[in-house]
Amino acid sequence: QVPVVAVMTTGGGTRALTSLLGNLLGLQKLDLLDVISYITGSSGSTWALSHLYQSANWSHKDLPRLISGVRRHMTKCKLSCFSLESLKYLFCCNLASPYTIPRMSLGFALSLFLINSQKNNHKLSDERQALNQGQNPLPIYMILNIKEDYSLSEFKEWVEFTPYEVGFLKYGTFIRAEDFGSKFFMGRLMKKLPESRICFMKGDVLHCEILNCIKVYFIFNITQTLHIATDEPSPPAKSHELETYLVTPECGIMGIIRQVLTERVMVSKFYNFLKGFQVHNEYLQSKNFCIWKDTVLENFPNQLTETAEFMRLADTAGYIDISYPPLMRPERKVDVVLHLNYSSGSQTSPLEEASKYFLKQGIPFPKIHLSEEEKKNLKECYIFEDTETPEAPTVVFFPLVNDTFRKYKEPGVERSPTEMAQGNVDVSSSFSPYCLNSFTYTEEEFDKLVELTSYNIQNNKHLILQALNSAIEQKRQHKN
Repeated sequence: QVPVVAVMTTGGGTRALTSLLGNLLGLQKLDLLDVISYITGSSGSTWALSHLYQSANWSHKDLPRLISGVRRHMTKCKLSCFSLESLKYLFCCNLASPYTIPRMSLGFALSLFLINSQKNNHKLSDERQALNQGQNPLPIYMILNIKEDYSLSEFKEWVEFTPYEVGFLKYGTFIRAEDFGSKFFMGRLMKKLPESRICFMKGDVLHCEILNCIKVYFIFNITQTLHIATDEPSPPAKSHELETYLVTPECGIMGIIRQVLTERVMVSKFYNFLKGFQVHNEYLQSKNFCIWKDTVLENFPNQLTETAEFMRLADTAGYIDISYPPLMRPERKVDVVLHLNYSSGSQTSPLEEASKYFLKQGIPFPKIHLSEEEKKNLKECYIFEDTETPEAPTVVFFPLVNDTFRKYKEPGVERSPTEMAQGNVDVSSSFSPYCLNSFTYTEEEFDKLVELTSYNIQNNKHLILQALNSAIEQKRQHKN
């Protein structure tokens, strides 16, 4: 009779990282964290999760204390990330990497220095210590496997990561988390490689916009750190221009830097654990396969993932900025999903696109409809459900908006005239301090975003409870 409840988060860089911490703080204040069975994430939201799951009992502890650790790093200058010591450490990690395409991990590790306060040896499988007593929700990280010569509309496959296993939803095939990155053939482990540290794993789900911002930081600082110049004479400097250098590196280390700066560091390669694992001749009738059959290659098994040497992993935001798919596996029987949205652009489009996608795949999901007028004036929370389809989860949708928080500092507690400035949180305009390529917030900006997202959860307790009660009633009717 107890409903299965999940939290579904989107990407959004440091905005997603900070907002998710606030949302979870709100759930903790409502004593609802114990109700959650799963938390799924992609891109920036995974940064928050991987930080929290280094603490074995994070959902039962004082979350403000954990959040304050993130706050200290988010509000300090990131230029130290490009110090000679930091760069040397990253290059050594890159050269010592046992993986076939280590230079991709370099760019990712570099980006992780921007959001991690120190070198981190934490691994995905280490997060089992935060789950071995059932004390926290199961974290599920989402990513896409793609093909080089096909667009995302033509080919993509959902891959989920948990502290226990990594696998393809379509093929129903999983391996242990600690074996991801090792060489497999026909389902057998052929060459065991060390488990990748999670700072490198998190790099697989970075947005291109963030990486482009890293390049700006990198180009500006590398010339100062390594004192690089060319033999060619520079044109006369203009008063309104910054002093810059044209760098054409030839040595090994500088060649790697050049690749990081000039190539699209969007796809990460790992050994494909499905290599040589032949698809059964009746695979098209397989329940798992049919649900996730949505690419142009489904009728050509010799062109599917089983033949590829490497998995090519990319951010889910390149297709739909969601982490829903693991929750739609029938075995998980999720009844209620708290959809926490941090995407850039339209706040409703990820949910609308998810609904269209799942309905097209024959996966039970509520139909989403909001008028254009409603989209222009979004409320803090919406409930979407399909009462005619018991298998469809109830979706409690939280867009990232600033509505009643402008006038209320806590649910039911109005702000005094001197406190009104605290309610002024710009999360939507083009001048917002929470834009996607922003790595550093002021202390005030960080606190305001955490307070806003925590408030939005607390202020809509009645709608969350309404969804839970509705799910209980639906389960009771379905049982009868």
